Amino acid sequence: MQNIAMLSNLVFLLPLLISSVASEDTSFTCVGFKSANLSLDGIAEITSTGLLRLTDDTRQQKGHAFYPSPVSFKKSSNGTVSSFSTTFVFAINSEYHTLSGHGIAFVIAPTRGLPGALPSQYLGLFSGRNNGNATNHVVAIELDTIQNDEFADINDNHVGIDINGLKSEKSAGVGYYADGNGEFRTLSLISGERMQVWVEYDGVEKQINVTLAPLNVGKPKIPLLSLSRDLSPIIGNNMYVGLSSSTGSLMTAHYVLGWSFKMNGQAPELLISQLPKLPPISGGIERSKFLTIGLPVIIVSLVLVAISGVVYVIRRKRKFEELLEDWELDYGPQRFKYKDLFVATKGFREKELLGRGGFGMVYRGVLPTSKIEIAVKRISHESRQGMREFVAEIVSMGRLRHRNLVPLLGYCRRKRELLLVYDYMPSGSLDKYLFHQPKLTLGWSQRFEIIKGVASGLFYLHEGWEQVVVHRDVKASNVMLDGELNAKLGDFGLARFYDRGSDPQTTNVVGTIGYIAPEHSRSGMATTSTDVFAFGAFLLEVACGRRPIEPRWRTEDVILVDWVFSQWNGGEILKASDSNLGTDYVAEEVELVLKLGLMCSSSEASARPSMRQVVEFLEGDVPLPELPSAGICASGLTFAMSSSAAPMDKVFTHLSSVEESVLSGGR
Repeated sequence: MQNIAMLSNLVFLLPLLISSVASEDTSFTCVGFKSANLSLDGIAEITSTGLLRLTDDTRQQKGHAFYPSPVSFKKSSNGTVSSFSTTFVFAINSEYHTLSGHGIAFVIAPTRGLPGALPSQYLGLFSGRNNGNATNHVVAIELDTIQNDEFADINDNHVGIDINGLKSEKSAGVGYYADGNGEFRTLSLISGERMQVWVEYDGVEKQINVTLAPLNVGKPKIPLLSLSRDLSPIIGNNMYVGLSSSTGSLMTAHYVLGWSFKMNGQAPELLISQLPKLPPISGGIERSKFLTIGLPVIIVSLVLVAISGVVYVIRRKRKFEELLEDWELDYGPQRFKYKDLFVATKGFREKELLGRGGFGMVYRGVLPTSKIEIAVKRISHESRQGMREFVAEIVSMGRLRHRNLVPLLGYCRRKRELLLVYDYMPSGSLDKYLFHQPKLTLGWSQRFEIIKGVASGLFYLHEGWEQVVVHRDVKASNVMLDGELNAKLGDFGLARFYDRGSDPQTTNVVGTIGYIAPEHSRSGMATTSTDVFAFGAFLLEVACGRRPIEPRWRTEDVILVDWVFSQWNGGEILKASDSNLGTDYVAEEVELVLKLGLMCSSSEASARPSMRQVVEFLEGDVPLPELPSAGICASGLTFAMSSSAAPMDKVFTHLSSVEESVLSGGR
C-alpha cells in the first residue's frame, strides 16, 4: 500500500516537474510556478498562488524569468539550429482599458537577465546603445501594447518577430484565424483576458511560426505570423530561454500562468484546469465599474433605489474629487476645477490625445464656459513632499508673459495626478516638421523666424523677468507652433527659478541627452549658460534637420556638433544644412545660425554667449565674432559621457523615453 501511495504521488507531481533528464533535448513544463526552478531578476516574482508576475504596478521597471540552465540549440555537425517549440499563457492587467505600459516577450539570448537592458519601449530586451546590433545574438517574440515610431511599430496592439533589435522583422495585429471559415478575429492584449501563444521553429524548413488565441480556444491551424529565416547565424550553440516584460508611465501588471518548452519536438500541452487564477482586475476605471454593476440584483426594489442613489452621489463626488489645501486658496484663478477639465477633454478620451511621453499625456480640450481651446497635461505625482513649493513655482510660471512662450494658464491636483493647463497650439511641436516626414516642409525663412522667436523667449526668461528662469529642456519637441507657425517655447516642467544675484542650487541631472551641458552633468547645477548650450544644439538641429545624436549614422558623424564642426573646419559649413531646404535660402543666415550653434555648444561655459548676445547676433545688430579653432569639437556631449560625476548608464536610464523630462526628478 505504501508503494502504491508513493506511485500515486509521483504521477500527480509529474506534470509540474521541470526538465527531462532522460533525454539530451531540453524539455520543461510549468503549470503554475510554485515549485518552478526559474532565474528571476528585476521586479519579477512568483506569487503565493503560483503566478509568475514579471512586472507589477511599479512604473519604469523591467522583469525577467529565465530557465536557469543553457539550452543546446545546435546538435548537428553543420552547426544549424535544431527545431524547437514553446507555449505560454499570459494576461496583461492594465490601469486603463485603452492604454497600457508596454508588453511582454519570449526571448532567446546568450545570457540570463539581459544586462544593461532598459524598461519602457525597450521591453527589458535592449537599450538605446545596443538596439539593432548584430552582435546581440537575441531572438524575441514581442507582444507589444505601445506604438513606437522609432521602431516602425504598425500599431499599439501587435505581435512581432525581433532579431537583434526591436524593429520587427515581421509583425501583425493581435488576433487569430478561426478554424473552419478562416475568419480573422481581433484580440486586445490589454483586455486582462488570458491568452495562449505558441512559438515554433522548423530547423529543416528554416521557418518561425507564431500563433495566438484566447485560452478557451484551441491552437488555430493557421499561424498569425510566419517568417522564413535561418536562425543558425543568430542563435549560438548554448543559449538561454526566458520571458521579459517592462512598464512605462502607466501602471501595468504582466502575468504568466503556465509555460512549456521543448527542443526537437512539440512543447508539452498546458492543462488549463490546473492553471492558477488571476487576481481581480485593479485600476481606477475597473473600480468605478464595480460601483455601477456590483450591487446585488436580489435586493428589494425600494432598497435598491435608495442604495443606487447613494452610490450615484458618492461616485459623482469621487469622480471629480480634488486635492485642495488651505494654502492653495491664495492662488485663486490659476487653480482649475477637475470637473471643468474633464468636460473640456470629453473625459480624457483617446480621440483628444495629442501625444504621450515617458511621464505624462497631453489632451486637447475646450473649456465649457469660455470656449477657449486648451492643452491639458496629466502627470502622476506620488508624494506631497515639496508640493507647496512646486505649486508656487507653477503659479509663478503662469505669470510669465511673452509672445514666444506657451502660456501656462493654471493647474489642478487630484488624487495622484497633477494637471497642467496650457494654451492650445494647433500646429503642434516643431520636431514634427523636422523629423517625421511631414506633408509641410518648413522653408528657411520660416525656420529663421522660429529660431529668432525661441531666442527672444529664452532671453526673456534669463533677463526680462523679475527672477531668473532656467528652462533646462530647450529642444525642438518643446517648441510649439501656433496657427501661423509662430514659435512658442513650452513645457516648463523642469524649469528652475532663482533670484537675481543668487547662486543656482545643485540638483539632479535632468534634461535630454544631446542637450545637456558638460558642467551640468558634472555638478548638477543648471544655469543660464546650460540653457545656452541646449539652445546651440537646437540651432543646429533646425538648420541641419538632424537630431543632436543620430546612432544610425557613421561613427564619426553620430554627434551633430562634431559633424558640423568638421564641415566648418574644412571650409564647407553650408554642406551641413538640411538638404530639404534645397537652394531657397539665404546663405549668410544659414552660415550665421550654424556658426552660432557651434559657439553656443562650446564645452567651456565661459566661451558661450549670453542670450542677449545671441539675440543681437540673430538680429544683425552685432557681427558674429570669429569662431575659435578649439573647444567646440570636443563637444559637451562627448565631455559629459566621459564625466565621472554622472555615469552615462544612469543618464541613459533616466533619459531613455521619448519625453525625457520628469517633474519629480529635478526639483
